[in-house]
Amino acid sequence: MNPNPTKGRDVFIVDGSRTPFLKARGKPGAFSASDLAMGAARPLLLRNNIPLTAFDEVIIGCVMPSPNEANIARLLALRLGFPQTTPAWTVQRNCASGLQALDCAYRNIASGQGELIFAGGTEAMSRAPILYNDAMVNLFAELAAAKTPILKLKALSKFRPGHLKPVIALVCGLSDPLVGMSMGQTTEQIAYRFDISREQMDAFAVTSHQRLADAHDNGRLAEIEPLYDNRGKAFDFDDGIRRDSSMENLAKLKPYFDRNYGKVTPGNSAQVTDGAAMLILASADAVKKYNLPVLAKISDSQWAGVAPEEMGLGPAHAMAPILARNNLKINDVDYWEINEAFAGQVLGCLEAWKRADYCKEKLGLDEPIGEIDHNKLNVDGGGVSLGHPVGASGARIVLHLANVLKQKNARRGIASLCIGGGQGGAMMIENV
Repeated sequence: MNPNPTKGRDVFIVDGSRTPFLKARGKPGAFSASDLAMGAARPLLLRNNIPLTAFDEVIIGCVMPSPNEANIARLLALRLGFPQTTPAWTVQRNCASGLQALDCAYRNIASGQGELIFAGGTEAMSRAPILYNDAMVNLFAELAAAKTPILKLKALSKFRPGHLKPVIALVCGLSDPLVGMSMGQTTEQIAYRFDISREQMDAFAVTSHQRLADAHDNGRLAEIEPLYDNRGKAFDFDDGIRRDSSMENLAKLKPYFDRNYGKVTPGNSAQVTDGAAMLILASADAVKKYNLPVLAKISDSQWAGVAPEEMGLGPAHAMAPILARNNLKINDVDYWEINEAFAGQVLGCLEAWKRADYCKEKLGLDEPIGEIDHNKLNVDGGGVSLGHPVGASGARIVLHLANVLKQKNARRGIASLCIGGGQGGAMMIENV
């Protein structure tokens, strides 16, 4: 088993904030990715009153920034008022981009390359670009090269209605070009492998909505900072929540990714969503120097690769080495966050850990890891109910897990995500 890749100085999560996660509704949302990031970052920085000159760098995860948001981390840093001398960079690891940002910050502080780092993730999926196809791009190029009106007319004469067929970046991004499958189809593969039923998926989805509703109603989502658009409209809750979610309602939905035989529907899948989550990470020296609070300690992280056609099993592969090298059993972890890209994908990870053959053949273990207690998993809902803005979800689940450990007076938790393309990422944190 690989040693802890970040063994070194202690690294702490000082504090964090997120926006409400806002469901995409068929047109560009009210906020760009950088607007969302600002909405989470500004109150976080104001309440902690740390000099911006104290931060070593800004690291932000984002998959699909708008055309005018290249290196969105730098744009955010300057909009927030960080000094121009503060480096800022953007990371992209598909669904785990926000976790990648935290992991980069964690490793830099642990190795002594930084003391204070601002990190997180943001995504405005509703603003994913719609592109011209190659035929139209080539026609534009020919028009640009034409030097005379006659040549321009000749080029224009080649125009056909098919030139206007758009390339929808969001659809492309949620598909794997190597195996020719959408992310939903990969979940169908997992459901088939582990014999996960439609009823199990729908029941998981109903629970996700019920738990999110209860968390909102009982004040367990204090990390949310309200947003206000340019008309003064307030957004202060995760608006993808369906309080009327039920087995009866979900049973009415038809399979989406395999229309004849499938089990995965829009109701048991994560919603296309906009949102951001930001955190402050610090060394022990920085905590002492600036008299900072401590929300949690990051104690380990891990990345793993899996077959692209079963990308949803990534968390099972990323979390297992963390348990092994820290000599932990499944019951030594008090709470878990596994991002709900799809209900069937999370259920597949749980099944994988229960099966001796899978643990031996795929994870190299002599015995099954065991079964995660559902009462300790995603206790306040997850992606099925609140959405999965791909650049932000990794940061959100770590932040929320830290808050859960505080609220429950629990010691240890692990947060993990599957990653399109066939990967998994995980991070273990501890209450201090």
